[in-house]
Amino acid sequence: MRKTVTCHVRLLIALLTIGSSTMLSAAEINLPNIGSPADAVLSKSNEAQIGAAIMAQLRASGQVIEDPILTEYINEIGHRIAAQANDGEQKFTFFVVDDPNINAFALPGGYIGVHTGLLQATRSEDELAGVLAHEVAHVTQRHIARAIHANQRQSILSTAIMLGAVLVGAAGGSGDAVQGAIAVAQGTAVQQQIDFTRSNEYEADRVGMEALAKAGFNPEGMASFFEVISRDTRPVEYRLPEFLRTHPVSSARIAEARSRARDYPPVASSNSRSYGIARARTEVESFERADQAIARFELQEYSKQSAADKYGRALAYMRAGRYREAEPIFEELASRDQDVIPYHIGLGQAQLALEDIDGASATFERALNLFPRNVPLVVHYAEALLRLGQPAEAHRLLLDLLNNVPPTPEQVRLIARAADEAGDSAEAHYYMAEYRFMIGDLVGGVGFLRQALALPELQEIQRIRFEARIDRIQEYMSEEQLQQLRRSRVPGAVRRPAAYTH
Repeated sequence: MRKTVTCHVRLLIALLTIGSSTMLSAAEINLPNIGSPADAVLSKSNEAQIGAAIMAQLRASGQVIEDPILTEYINEIGHRIAAQANDGEQKFTFFVVDDPNINAFALPGGYIGVHTGLLQATRSEDELAGVLAHEVAHVTQRHIARAIHANQRQSILSTAIMLGAVLVGAAGGSGDAVQGAIAVAQGTAVQQQIDFTRSNEYEADRVGMEALAKAGFNPEGMASFFEVISRDTRPVEYRLPEFLRTHPVSSARIAEARSRARDYPPVASSNSRSYGIARARTEVESFERADQAIARFELQEYSKQSAADKYGRALAYMRAGRYREAEPIFEELASRDQDVIPYHIGLGQAQLALEDIDGASATFERALNLFPRNVPLVVHYAEALLRLGQPAEAHRLLLDLLNNVPPTPEQVRLIARAADEAGDSAEAHYYMAEYRFMIGDLVGGVGFLRQALALPELQEIQRIRFEARIDRIQEYMSEEQLQQLRRSRVPGAVRRPAAYTH
């Protein structure tokens, strides 16, 4: 009996510690006078920091697809929806994840990821927009912060029930009774979480559908996609679309979504050319071998193919190194629809691969005149210029873009490479520092700035700028990072880091 009581006491101490820790953290929070209780647990500023940290890990793992054409498209659709669900206070970043599973997810801070598998599973742009609208609503309704707030309350309730069970057991109750009470406490917490999750999902459907309709998409798209993926009745659980596990879909929820969609005026929407291009790009890369991608896009006779399938066929030929077959397809598409930027990019890349330098330069320059500062166009043209041995011109183009359009980390890394190959080592180190900062490596970024400061050709204005940047970054460093920085030293000889290139 003594051994049993001793075990109960140890468990009691552990539970009391958990309970007091939870209640203490809640007591230390300064509750706002007005606003959601979620703000007391996780502020929007903290959400942004957490989201940025997770994004840094995703990028470091190589899971984020750094394709400027895909990135621009998914952000175009996402921001079009977010503008209808948001007063401008919440910033959004949309990105594509290289994963064949059917899933999409929202991170703290407005980061929304879409798997390539989900993009392939959609049958229309309205369905894709419906998924994005649902995820946007998760962010605008603060579901992550609210879930943390709810979990705090649940942990207190669960701890209270379990404390009672332990005390009863210590006083002589049966072990079965103790275990039963603990099971009840755990079950109560789980059920509350399930209910809370269902509540989140229904709210995201409602808010998201309103934004979807206001953005000009067919609100039926949301219910339509839910219905399609819910038909997967394969018995093995792990084969079910991941979206169904993270966003449980029931027949009642689908019916409610369809009923709600009928409350909005009919929308006669159609798939944009960008949607077909995005699906073609992900589909070509989804095959293990280039010949498999070619076989897929050669199933239909060329003359009967849609523009999107012709584009996919040309991409498959490019992947296989069959540039002479790809070039006329891109040329045909670009001549027919001159306002579709990816067609010009594809044509320029095919001409470059065929060593038609004049043709490639003319294609990119013509497109740049039509679409100045278009991100995918400038990035691909800069890459072409680097291949042609014109890094100074690539640096100029990328710097103009950087000064006018917020860059992605990969764009900053590319301009670092251009500056380095152009012989501007100081600026190359500065760009690489900014790249490291963008992916969350503050210590590594300061390291690049220190290397820049050690360059003999450094100008005084650059020294002042780099030192000021170091001082600014140090304000955001933890004590551990500052100690790590103090332990590091700048190498005597500054060499060209391999990180400039892929």
